[in-house]
Amino acid sequence: MNEQPPKGHFSLFRVYSVSDIFTLTNAACGTLCLFLCLEYITVGTPYLIWLAFGFLPVALICDVLDGYVARWRKRTSRLGADLDSLADTVSFGVAPAVMGYTLGLRGFWDMAILIYFVSCGISRLARFNVTRLDQINDAGKVRYFEGTPIPSSLAIVAILALMFSTHATDGQGWLYKIQMWPGVLHLFTVLYAVNGTTMISERLRIPKW
Repeated sequence: MNEQPPKGHFSLFRVYSVSDIFTLTNAACGTLCLFLCLEYITVGTPYLIWLAFGFLPVALICDVLDGYVARWRKRTSRLGADLDSLADTVSFGVAPAVMGYTLGLRGFWDMAILIYFVSCGISRLARFNVTRLDQINDAGKVRYFEGTPIPSSLAIVAILALMFSTHATDGQGWLYKIQMWPGVLHLFTVLYAVNGTTMISERLRIPKW
């Protein structure tokens, strides 16, 4: 009987493909965004938040490339698919929510909606991982998205960037708030609720090109 080679502490890294490196870069960009948001809250230097904004489009590029590279090299795997979902959770779920919190969405209802938004993103990715094999066409690609894909949250990030550039986040501006027991709701946070709801919709099917 052939003995399998012993597994070392870092043996997992040896099974990573090129596409997995893009996926991990996606996660790294999302994590850097989180660190920069925390630093911005501490010191308030504007360039930090601009760097945070900048890392998320880079994460999106890596998210697109990992799929193309995996199909091109014919190296798709369950590990790669799960890595992709976990990376997307960080970059397009947690990071956009933390950016909203960083820029002023800190009321009770704001935080409740941001938690809902992240939960929807996680649920959408989990559902995709379970059902994706049923949605693959003859070319090996997923035929459609069930619910909006989680990177759609970058539309909210783009609006936040515009607001930050026009100093709308400094006062009430677009972040107009209302008092609702037991806390505060900024109306802008409703965008997160809408985006999260469309992610988990089972009726909304978006063709994938």
